[in-house]
Amino acid sequence: MRATLRWAQADFRAHRGEALFVVLASAGVIASLLLAGALFGYAANPWQRVFNQSQGAHIWLHTRAGAATDADALAAVDGVAALSGPYRTAATTIESRGARAGVTLRAADVEPPQTGRPLVAAGSWLARPDAADTGTGSATGSVVLETSVARALWAEPGDTVRVTGPDGAPHLLRVSGTADAAEPRYRPGGAAGIGWVLPATLDGIARTDTGQSVGLRLEDPDDTDFIVQRAVTALGADRVAEVTKWQQARSEAGGDDRLLGTVFAVFGLGALLAAALAASGAVGARVRGQLRDIAVLKAIGFTPGQVTRGFLVQHLAFALLGVALGTTAIALLGARIPGRIGEAAAVWQDLPGHTALMIGIPGGAVLLIAASTGLSAWRAGRVPPVPVARAALPSAAPMTALGKRALGMRVPPALVLGWRAAFPRRGRTLVPVARLALPLVLITVALVAWSTLDQFRSRPAQVGLAAALTVRSEQPAGPSDAELEETLATVPDIAAVHPGAEMAALVPGQTGTITLRGLGTARQPYPSAVVEGRAVDGPDEAVAGQGLLDLLGVRVGDWVRMTVGGRPQILHLVGRTIEPESGGRVITTTLDALRERDPQLRPAFHALELREGADPRAVSGALATAAGATLEIRETPNPADRLEPARGVIGALIAVLALIGLIELLTLIGTGVRDRGRDLLALKAIGLTPRQIGAMIVTAAGLTALVAALVGTTVGVLSGSWLVDTQGASSGIGAGIVQLPPLPVLLTVIVGAVLGAVAAAALPATRTARRRLADSLSETL
Repeated sequence: MRATLRWAQADFRAHRGEALFVVLASAGVIASLLLAGALFGYAANPWQRVFNQSQGAHIWLHTRAGAATDADALAAVDGVAALSGPYRTAATTIESRGARAGVTLRAADVEPPQTGRPLVAAGSWLARPDAADTGTGSATGSVVLETSVARALWAEPGDTVRVTGPDGAPHLLRVSGTADAAEPRYRPGGAAGIGWVLPATLDGIARTDTGQSVGLRLEDPDDTDFIVQRAVTALGADRVAEVTKWQQARSEAGGDDRLLGTVFAVFGLGALLAAALAASGAVGARVRGQLRDIAVLKAIGFTPGQVTRGFLVQHLAFALLGVALGTTAIALLGARIPGRIGEAAAVWQDLPGHTALMIGIPGGAVLLIAASTGLSAWRAGRVPPVPVARAALPSAAPMTALGKRALGMRVPPALVLGWRAAFPRRGRTLVPVARLALPLVLITVALVAWSTLDQFRSRPAQVGLAAALTVRSEQPAGPSDAELEETLATVPDIAAVHPGAEMAALVPGQTGTITLRGLGTARQPYPSAVVEGRAVDGPDEAVAGQGLLDLLGVRVGDWVRMTVGGRPQILHLVGRTIEPESGGRVITTTLDALRERDPQLRPAFHALELREGADPRAVSGALATAAGATLEIRETPNPADRLEPARGVIGALIAVLALIGLIELLTLIGTGVRDRGRDLLALKAIGLTPRQIGAMIVTAAGLTALVAALVGTTVGVLSGSWLVDTQGASSGIGAGIVQLPPLPVLLTVIVGAVLGAVAAAALPATRTARRRLADSLSETL
């Protein structure tokens, strides 16, 4: 063992440059994987991220109007770490651009609280009256809206919204900002949204009809149910109107976590494999470059086991050193990286699973590197003590007839010889191409995911979102159907109006409910996004989402029986549609078909198709003006809203994968130059100039990258399409939502890979072209 360690030390001194490259390659790979893990956690846990950053409360207690909150009694409850509030609250209705939402206003100070602190996402927090407008007190007329309710109201910082208090009196408030909070989101027809105002503003809106809200941050989240009982007892059950727990808020965001987590888990496994291959490739290249030294060791008495152990211990030490450097660099400096990557690294430290990933990712990479190193070390132990001279063996396949003809046609020798060097034999060609193509496959898959998300914004009609707005007239003094249609006809940007109604229906066996939707008429059916079968074109015909087909175990062409209001409804499924709502458990027919069962059925809403290029916010504002505030206007929910964090993360992920690909590329170039060292000297001996030799090396690298890019983008497009469609089908939306990246984007990936290979090969090519014309022993063994 002592001799093995002394040889390892001497080998390190003799090959410091190669050892440094292996260590830096391992460090770069680990750093890339940890950054990828930080990005995954940042995007796949949006609620947890907000909860940690805001020091969120695990329990929120909301008291009835007029009931006081004993903060001292709540703080004395065992297990309560901190309180947020209590805050005076008032139930209001806010209108903006024709949209209406129920919002609970909270009285807050100009300094956000430490516990349950809203995170300002846009604009600014509440300002002091004299800071906003000295002498006018206009700052008391400002409000900060929670992000989900601001999106439902199309409200942005600087907008003015109409607030109706408990007494029915209207008030105008200016939106100073929007903020994220780790509380249940606003849901139309369900939970109210949250807004924060100064105490003086709340006094002007609701002086007496106010309740209180207080947040409790716990020492142990597992004690939530027990502490809820104690807190309600301390306040008095008759005073508490509602209790919300952190599990409720997290479960509402669970769909986002599941979808993003599934997609990013695939990326993570692929990135781990690509990174491990890149690091192990660097180790294997170094082993292959020391065959002469291994033969000498065998000649002086080293056994195969000693050689194997020597290489294994040495390169495992390099890998561990690289892992330690990469992990330490990310732990200490990751938060200082500018942009989304640095923000993700800073937040990641407080997210669940951080410690497990900080240990698991480096540990998994070390195990993969150790397995590859063990194979290379075993091959090193089998090297004979008297090596055969490489000059006596063919180093490459003979020149083909096509190559000879190309040289005869005065094709530049650098191009012909570069092609021959890039693709010498089938086995030697497939391995480097496959290793280099793997990061490009993942990059292309990421681009497919990006294009699919972009499709929900740019072409919503293709993913089942043809109607941008829905209009409801539920007030007693609201317009009749005929009056409403006349009003809608006066707005020029409305292309089509589709009356509709939704109701719950019992499935066969009455074991669950689905959504039965009547939308459009027989003369003007709603343009559903049909991806299988055909659209509705007759009586008793319907289309359904993938979630409904899976729930009932039916296919397109089957008849489905359901119960609506105690009456049977039988429909013929003629098509499958992209259905983003209700997990795809929706069956859609025409309103005329529903009226056959209930002739008195009136439309509950009208879905509005807008002309191309029309702004939904502008149309909503014009419609609200024309209808005189008698309508409730809502924007059609878009799944892209909750997946918005994925866009920035995908971009950063592409950069991480590009770094892994660059490490792999440098390893392949260095290995290729060393393996063809004798051939390069021979070419120089027969008259090739240094410039031609350098051009040949660069051409070989560029051609290898070109083939790898073509293979990677092709496999990536196919894999990305399968992944997105599979995820769409499992979520109930349905397969068929995939959108491939534009051809110019794929060409950019290919060109970028080739240019990167050419740039990476320029320095090794220059150094090799300047070598002396000497066929030394090191080039022949």
